[in-house]
Amino acid sequence: MIKGLIFDKDGTLFDFNATWGVFTRRLLVSEAAGDATRLDRLATVLGYDLSMNRFRPGSLVIAEPIDVVARAVLSVTGPGDLGALIARMNAFSADVPQQPATDLAPLMARLRAMGQTLGVVTNDAEDPAMRHLEDAGILDEMAFVAGYDSGHGAKPSAAPLLAFCKATGLRPMDCAMIGDSPHDLTAGRAAGMTCVGVLTGPASRDDLSPLADIVLDSVADLPIWLARLI
Repeated sequence: MIKGLIFDKDGTLFDFNATWGVFTRRLLVSEAAGDATRLDRLATVLGYDLSMNRFRPGSLVIAEPIDVVARAVLSVTGPGDLGALIARMNAFSADVPQQPATDLAPLMARLRAMGQTLGVVTNDAEDPAMRHLEDAGILDEMAFVAGYDSGHGAKPSAAPLLAFCKATGLRPMDCAMIGDSPHDLTAGRAAGMTCVGVLTGPASRDDLSPLADIVLDSVADLPIWLARLI
């Protein structure tokens, strides 16, 4: 029986392109510093469609931690201060208004009422992740929150998911990993958890199905799915 739910953040709790599409263009324009060729190269290396202000499926921004994204940016802009770029990106991230995939506060309250222990494991940094969850009114519902910089590693490693189990006392087999990317589900598989894909990120059902036990339209469908397992 599922007793613990671990959520990815971007693309799972929050709609990925609705949240990050336009704001990422602003960041790329800033880093390109008026150079149109550099802007095109930045968009290409990050898997971003400038004409649509959307990320393409498979974009490294979808699943990789911010240090990997920052190194990709520097591969285009030239040698620079990695730490300073990460700081700019984290500041940018923290201020981006998140677009929830559904009405999250009542959903999390419902899941808690169903006896679920909740947590978030994201490849975003911990500080902006905590701010996003607080702004959405769901931080207090979480028994565990980890970013890539929380000391547990980053997905697709199973380590941060197993850290959730250690913190809550739950067995991996009694937990589900919910995410919008293959990285999320690969981590869930490695941890020995049930894997739930959601379609509120750029990945398609075909992308997620090989790694998922089930693919839902969004996290809003979780209560119905859980009820069917009883």
